[in-house]
Amino acid sequence: MPIDYLQKILTAKVYDVAIESPLDDAVTLSQRLGQRVLLKREDAQAVFSFKLRGAYNKMAHLPAAARAQGVIAASAGNHAQGVALAAQRLQCAATIVMPVTTPQIKIAAVEARGGKVLLHGDSYSDAYDEAQRHQARTGATFVHPYDDPDVIAGQGTIGMEILRQCPGPLDAIFVPVGGGGLISGIAAYVKRVRPQVKVFGVQPVDSDAMTRSLASGRRVRLPQVGLFADGVAVKQVGKETLRLARDLVDGMITVDSDAICAAIKDVFADTRSILEPAGALAVAGIKTYCERQRTPGRTYVAIASGANMNFDRLRFVAERAELGEAREAIFAVTIPERPGSFREFCALLGNRSITEFNYRYADPTRAHLFVGVEVAGRKATAELLAQLHKHRIEAYDLTDNEMAKLHVRYLVGGHAPAAENELLYRFEFPERPGALLRFLDSMSAGWNISLFHYRNHGADYGRVLVGMQVPPKDKADFRRFLARLGYAYVDESANVAYGMFLGR
Repeated sequence: MPIDYLQKILTAKVYDVAIESPLDDAVTLSQRLGQRVLLKREDAQAVFSFKLRGAYNKMAHLPAAARAQGVIAASAGNHAQGVALAAQRLQCAATIVMPVTTPQIKIAAVEARGGKVLLHGDSYSDAYDEAQRHQARTGATFVHPYDDPDVIAGQGTIGMEILRQCPGPLDAIFVPVGGGGLISGIAAYVKRVRPQVKVFGVQPVDSDAMTRSLASGRRVRLPQVGLFADGVAVKQVGKETLRLARDLVDGMITVDSDAICAAIKDVFADTRSILEPAGALAVAGIKTYCERQRTPGRTYVAIASGANMNFDRLRFVAERAELGEAREAIFAVTIPERPGSFREFCALLGNRSITEFNYRYADPTRAHLFVGVEVAGRKATAELLAQLHKHRIEAYDLTDNEMAKLHVRYLVGGHAPAAENELLYRFEFPERPGALLRFLDSMSAGWNISLFHYRNHGADYGRVLVGMQVPPKDKADFRRFLARLGYAYVDESANVAYGMFLGR
């Protein structure tokens, strides 16, 4: 007999632990996209994600005798917290098997609610296999994170809330997808009540098991998954979730890590909340969809599914958000190795803000630069590259070069045996548009710049590390130059790090 998901969702037991989460306007993002974008704020739940809905609904429907035996679950983090909270509320024991890659913040949250954590494997699938073995040994009830009708129904209450909160025009709902429980539950309700509303799933390009499974018509098992969006790092979707998705989901969208980082920044701009990578997937999906469709004036809902962000990951998110928004372009540029060539190159960039500048002297005739530039999109990047080529400057676009973004930008440099009479100084100057060019204009054209590192960090002051070849006879002139410059500086020529890694 087919499962009546509408009835299961309408009778789901979730509100003992869950709230009806807000449906907030993303005003800034809406204006930029020319659409009305609404955020379903599941990050506002007690465990900062939607997962407590399905977990509690499943466990609340268990017979008392089964609960007395305890429960076990496998999770990358958010389902674990939902199970731990449900077990705490229902007064039963809970053991959670989590991948060793799980952020510490999620492990600590489970333990704080009385859950016992076992770490095993690198992904959810590895943890799942271990949980199955543990369940067979102990007789505890396994609470599946997605492939269970009661779990699916619990997550489906989000769809019920959206339609109640948004009775007016609604064109599509965008849902992050890992194993498929969330999108299956939402689609099961929405397609019964308002079938004209489209439901789209969003996945990372390196964790796209549902996308591939729908395309092939069978459950595809990925050999490995990306771990940046750890909340959806699932190698294989569920049987029931695939069945529902095949019948009810209108399409799938995949996005890369840079796009996810940009979406985290977008949500922060509108809400001052920081979503975890999986939690921002739906926003990234809306932006990708809008780029393809270009149909203004629509109303879209994004499920902000979780905010259990590892604080240390914010560094990576901030670094990559501008690239994901196509607001920063990265170039490898070759210019003549002679005094003044830096300034001439910066003048060619015009009023564009330089976000990064890495250079180390290596060749007496040519200088290789690693340069970041603020742009207004991919079209502007192409136009700038064409402009550089027009002026016979050798340049390559590295914006989509993963090795360059992850590694090369931090490795530009090294020893320079030919950099005679080099002095190393660290400068600070007020950070405003054109500040770097003004700094270079202040430098004497008579001294060759042999090392340069600058990165705009969004602070009030720009920080630059500069190596200059100053002959001994010019030392007095150089001291007068520093006095005229008017910027705070520190002589780093005797710094041990300089001697070990950068000096002659």
